[in-house]
Amino acid sequence: MKFITMTAVGALIAGAAHAGGIAPAPSEPLVMAPATPVAATNWTGGYAGASLGYGAVDADGAPGLEDNDFGFDGDDNFDDDEFDIDIDGDGAIGGVYGGYQYDFGSFVVGGEADLNAANLDFDDDGIGDFIEGGTDSFDNDGGASIDQIHRLKLRAGYDAGSALIYGVVGAAYAEAEIFEEDFSDTGYVVGAGVDYQFRSNITLGGEVLYHQWDDFDDTGIDFEATTAQVRVGYQF
Repeated sequence: MKFITMTAVGALIAGAAHAGGIAPAPSEPLVMAPATPVAATNWTGGYAGASLGYGAVDADGAPGLEDNDFGFDGDDNFDDDEFDIDIDGDGAIGGVYGGYQYDFGSFVVGGEADLNAANLDFDDDGIGDFIEGGTDSFDNDGGASIDQIHRLKLRAGYDAGSALIYGVVGAAYAEAEIFEEDFSDTGYVVGAGVDYQFRSNITLGGEVLYHQWDDFDDTGIDFEATTAQVRVGYQF
């Protein structure tokens, strides 16, 4: 009996070998999961935010003392009818901004307006030295400062994905206090900046701008200001 059983098993194995061997168990096909596409950043739309930074200012010129608006009276004794100014200063600046831009793929254009309060004070040491070769009787402690800067800007830049690198040109309005008198004027602004979208709809950036006001409010003084501000915004 044992011989017959072994013979039968051997015959089965031989038959299987002759037919091509014992077929392996079928396996499940390997399916590769598709890669998740990286969403491209689209800068089209409105945006708004807040900024805070630092500004450096400079004033130079020769304002006439005749019919001036600086609070001098006719009894002030000056050796000349004008004096030369060359002073600088610095301080803080911050505000809010908003705008709209359109993304053409690699090129982004738009417009932006911002409102800023400032504390850009000119050095007191320079204010007392306005008169060159003049009289020592000059005594006015009112000082000078730029208190507000508001801007209307055109922006154009390069879409680098999550970063937007842009340039700026536009108009800049400023309000200043000189010797306790208020002045205001509109000049121009140019500069550059970058915005980075580090979270959905949230941007973090920085902007450096140069401003120029020639003959500020007909005073004969030219004002310059350079500002650097950090910006946090929300894109709608």
